[in-house]
Amino acid sequence: MHFRRLKCLTSLSLACLLGTATARAVRADDLNDWLQVLQSMDQSQDPALARDAWKKVVDSGVDSLPAVLAAFDPVGPKAANWLRSAVDAIAEDCLADQRKLPQQRLEQFITDTQRSPLARRLAYEWLFEVDPTVKARMVPGMLHDPSLELRRDAVAMQIEAAEAFAEAQKNPEAIDGFLKALGGARDEDQVKLIAKRLREMGQQVDLPNHFGFLQQWYLIGPFDNTALKGFATEFPPEKEIDLDKRYEGKLGPVNWTKFEGNDDFGMIDLNKPLGQLKEVTGYAWTVFNSPVEQDVELRLGCKNGWKMWLNGELLFARDEYHRGMKIDQYKMKAHLKPGENQILMKLCQDKMTESWTVEWQFQLRVCDAAGTAILPAPSP
Repeated sequence: MHFRRLKCLTSLSLACLLGTATARAVRADDLNDWLQVLQSMDQSQDPALARDAWKKVVDSGVDSLPAVLAAFDPVGPKAANWLRSAVDAIAEDCLADQRKLPQQRLEQFITDTQRSPLARRLAYEWLFEVDPTVKARMVPGMLHDPSLELRRDAVAMQIEAAEAFAEAQKNPEAIDGFLKALGGARDEDQVKLIAKRLREMGQQVDLPNHFGFLQQWYLIGPFDNTALKGFATEFPPEKEIDLDKRYEGKLGPVNWTKFEGNDDFGMIDLNKPLGQLKEVTGYAWTVFNSPVEQDVELRLGCKNGWKMWLNGELLFARDEYHRGMKIDQYKMKAHLKPGENQILMKLCQDKMTESWTVEWQFQLRVCDAAGTAILPAPSP
């Protein structure tokens, strides 16, 4: 279980700091006031006030557990740590006193998908602690749950079921099981495993479509990045997008080139069309045709210096090089208008010559907050 180590560390450290809590009856208004103090900890500079509120919340006892879990909606990371440690301390005190957790209320809380994913997962961990049958009863129905940790458990169970069919040489049932697992999978390791098993069974798997990676781009470059000056320099693509124009680049005239990625994880490698170069800047441009006005997340993986514009507005930038790369490395909230939305990427390469600095590439996908792909509308 993912939270067990965190539970022990956070709750034990605070218990040592604040002492053992003793349950007592409290007024709902009082409990709400104490929870509001903890909820404000991302803005507050008064840890003494938080420690006092934390102790009073824990003192309120196990009957307050659902209210403490509900207080996660929504809070920042510091507040979540205080609330999580309060939940752990309440539950640990309850079990240490050989009393029962409110299992029915915890189960109701877990099934409420409008609640905080973190709080729901925490409730599930404690419910599983006292009733391991909850896994078989609840998790299979969480294949598309907004809590990614609960969803991951459901995907794992679905993979196990599909593997059992495969071992019994029931390939149609196994394929169906793996496809169901893929529909819920969002974590890279699970997706890779499922895709591998499906392909071994002769099935085609479109991973770029599954993740929502953008594969169709126009690329131009190289422009100069000597002494890393290119990051701040406004080259022509930042002033206009004209796919028919030619510009003076670092090594001579440059023009836009159409490029289609074919990597399972959406990698757009500028080295392929532009050459394996150093101290250069390149641009990638595409259009995302949104069927409706909508809020999305643009998730980027890149180890070069980069900037991103959406419809001409700078969305984010990162002026650093070769510090690692992974899927969903950067998550940016964005608002798409209905119809065409222009995305412009600027990619800067430095002068380092080590083998691990060769990459001049990125991967970009469009998805919702849960990582579910948001696909463009078909071109007219």
